[in-house]
Amino acid sequence: MEEACGGGRSFDFAQDKLSPAISDLILASRLWAPAPHCSTDATLRLMPPQNDLAPGLYLVATPIGNLEDITLRAIRVLKQADLIACEDTRQTQKLLNHYGIETSTISYHEHNEASRAAELIEKLEQGSRIAIVSDAGTPGVSDPGFRLALLANQHGIPVIPVPGATAFVAALIASGLPMESFTFRGFLPAKSGARRRELENLRQSSRTEIFYEAPHRIGETLEDIVAALGGERKVVIARELTKVHEEFLRGTAAEILQIVRDRGELKGEITLLIGPSSQDEVARPATPVRERVAQLMHNEKLDEKTALKQVAKERGISKSEAYRELQRSK
Repeated sequence: MEEACGGGRSFDFAQDKLSPAISDLILASRLWAPAPHCSTDATLRLMPPQNDLAPGLYLVATPIGNLEDITLRAIRVLKQADLIACEDTRQTQKLLNHYGIETSTISYHEHNEASRAAELIEKLEQGSRIAIVSDAGTPGVSDPGFRLALLANQHGIPVIPVPGATAFVAALIASGLPMESFTFRGFLPAKSGARRRELENLRQSSRTEIFYEAPHRIGETLEDIVAALGGERKVVIARELTKVHEEFLRGTAAEILQIVRDRGELKGEITLLIGPSSQDEVARPATPVRERVAQLMHNEKLDEKTALKQVAKERGISKSEAYRELQRSK
């Protein structure tokens, strides 16, 4: 009987019952092992020399919450790089400390991106190996990184992706919404009018639409979804992914809006997913201004002027434009 290790526990295997391929794998693992006993040391002390890492810019994905969600390759690259460019050096240092990584760091964020990018390009042209990371997830995806990658490409510097965790992909695969066709759109506009206009463009979308959203805006955004796409549109909120308080809220836009209203506030990182329209929704025209005003006056006990003002806000149009449409429909 042979002893092997996994997940901090020991298991017995009957050597004569294993296939030759599995036996070879067990033998290879013994040759690599630093000691006769199992090691769960995530710092990966046994690594090739630093000069094995080729010069270039490495875009390294880091965990979005759970520190275990990082690849072995990412750890190696971060260990062997000459410098790590971070969105927040303090945040990244927690990850580096966890994995025993001693590489020097430098700040690289939206406020210094233009000036710092030129500095990093100069280092890269001299043959440096620089890794860039965001606070969480994949750099360049709604985080700094695009400008530096673009400049590196323009200067003929190798740009190497080191893939890993991405919040919108994690949210999508567990959402229960269709995955065969989807669009990731980053953050919705902060201003209501612009946000409504963007959502109106999704009325006939046959894809799952994915956004990041700030927790203090999620209530208003859901109100806009109900107004622009209807209360029956399928919506999923994925919150605090991979963290202790991970949560998925699934239902219609109206149902999720009510949940958020009842709670008063949602905290943490939020990914918002909007399901594709149904055939009925594609065929259904937008609710006329007059009808929407009547709904608000009846359901929310508003006077006509206040209701008209809210309709204008919902549709991202001026009050005078909403008023003209109201008059045309009378």
